Amino acid sequence: MRVLSGIQPSGKLHIGNYFGAIAQMLRLQEEHQLFAFIANYHALSGGADLKELKQNTFEVAVDFLALGIDPSKTIFWVQSQVKEVLELYWILSRYTPVGLLERAHSYKDKVAKGIAPSHALFSYPVLMAADILLYDAQKVPVGKDQIQHLEMTRDIAIKFNNEHGEIFTVPEALVEESVATVPGIDGAKMSKSYGNTIEIFMEEKALQKRCNKIVTDSTPLGEPLDPESCNVYALAVLFLDEDQKADLAERYRSGDFGYGHFKKELKELIWEHFAEAREKRQDYLDHPDEVYAILDEGARKARSIASEKMQIVRDAVGIL
Repeated sequence: MRVLSGIQPSGKLHIGNYFGAIAQMLRLQEEHQLFAFIANYHALSGGADLKELKQNTFEVAVDFLALGIDPSKTIFWVQSQVKEVLELYWILSRYTPVGLLERAHSYKDKVAKGIAPSHALFSYPVLMAADILLYDAQKVPVGKDQIQHLEMTRDIAIKFNNEHGEIFTVPEALVEESVATVPGIDGAKMSKSYGNTIEIFMEEKALQKRCNKIVTDSTPLGEPLDPESCNVYALAVLFLDEDQKADLAERYRSGDFGYGHFKKELKELIWEHFAEAREKRQDYLDHPDEVYAILDEGARKARSIASEKMQIVRDAVGIL
């Protein structure tokens, strides 16, 4: 099965990115044909610091490789390295009713949050459709907030196929119900836009300071703590197996430990979990040519598939 996933280079990767998307991608590359790309064109739609976009793109590539994306198993590239996606984006625009885009919840939400309305932001779902349809992806991992965009991709593909025959694979959403919403240090969903993230590759002292800022209640030292209502516990269990979770919950309820103790323990869990990835990351940073070579090879593989698909599409719509 062909699965496609992308992530925007919008800044430092955090624990929410890892458990919400990257860990799933690492499992998928072992079981399916995974296409994974860094969506730097999408970053132009609003919110990204364009002065830092190139460096962010490189660093996200480094982080993905360090965390376990394997270029021998996964086709891994930067979106802008395959220009065919922009040609398909324009062609698909003809098959995209304005009313379909006007119903997009994401567009309305982002404008409400202060992102300037633009054609790029408005037509984001069409570029997403091009990303998916260009490679005949069968499954697309999405969060619940992205299901509508995937449905729009399906609508566009079906409309195109109705006019020109079965040219595009109509994709299906891959939603893992087991993927937890990762809380930030304030208890809300971990997100860069909320400023509540814990970055994966923080320095050790900075990581402890960040963990210390996690919001907890005012239960005094010596009193039992409720693990189910604790943000520290909700983050810690992401790194634990079932027996370890039970042990941690028991220690919470014992009254022998305070929140400061558990914040230190959380820092150790994070630090140890990503120890190997930190070493790999530094090695990639020390050898940037190796990273660019991996991306170039991934783009070559992706472009080979994309160029064949685009020739079929051009013939269908009458483009010389």
